[in-house]
Amino acid sequence: MRLIRLVLVLLLTMAAAWPAAQEPAPPPVEPLHRPFDEILDLYVRDGLVYYYALRQERAKFDRYVLALGEVGADTVAKWPQPRQLAYWINAYNAFVLRTVIDAYPIRGKAPEYPAVSIRQIPGAFERRTFRAGGRQLTLDALERDVIGAFDDPRALLALSRGAVGGSRLKSEAFTADRLDQQLTAMTSELVTRRVLVQVDAGNNKLSVNPMFSWREALFTRTLANRAPAIYASRGPIERAVLALIEPLIVPNEAEFLRKNEFAMVFHEFDWRLNDLTGR
Repeated sequence: MRLIRLVLVLLLTMAAAWPAAQEPAPPPVEPLHRPFDEILDLYVRDGLVYYYALRQERAKFDRYVLALGEVGADTVAKWPQPRQLAYWINAYNAFVLRTVIDAYPIRGKAPEYPAVSIRQIPGAFERRTFRAGGRQLTLDALERDVIGAFDDPRALLALSRGAVGGSRLKSEAFTADRLDQQLTAMTSELVTRRVLVQVDAGNNKLSVNPMFSWREALFTRTLANRAPAIYASRGPIERAVLALIEPLIVPNEAEFLRKNEFAMVFHEFDWRLNDLTGR
């Protein structure tokens, strides 16, 4: 009898442990980016950031930014391309966060931008530099000259500009093993977030984010020739945008666009800070 009880207890213990053993392992994150992955998971929600809390508890984040700068050019060059691109995207997003928390709370007076905006920080994109991959880079140079050199327009959609009107900052770091999947997910947001693309059949227009015009050369070079032939008479940047969004839109929007009678316009970029503090 005792033996039967012992066998039953053993079987029940094994059954309880079985589901846990079958749970998939968490996606791998390179050791360099693991701290950033944890920081994003803690401080970012739906693209918005707890800047106040991040600034108050910034020691771990500052160590990560320092670690990015300690990676030399020769080291990066030896990595496979997906690992390189993940490194540079993470660096860009981390440097944006660093720019904001160094100046937080932001209350600027430049009339052309909202008072609470990364654009109120002098030279945020054009003059302030960070060290990564053996170089000193501004955010603009990192986006245009380094990330742009990979010729993957999806990578530009993964860059958070610290603004409500840009691509959402993800609650996870980019990783080499999942990079293609992550960039594809970022691209899919083009048709789910009106601040990026809006098909406005009522006003006969396609309204798109101005970031396409900021990096027009890359978008047109890599995408313009992929647009359906029906759009051949349109300009290169229009064809590039259409090549990106056509596979993603719902049928009634596709039908509207394929009439090819709409006007494509760039709407105003919303530079309000993507700050979750106090919301």
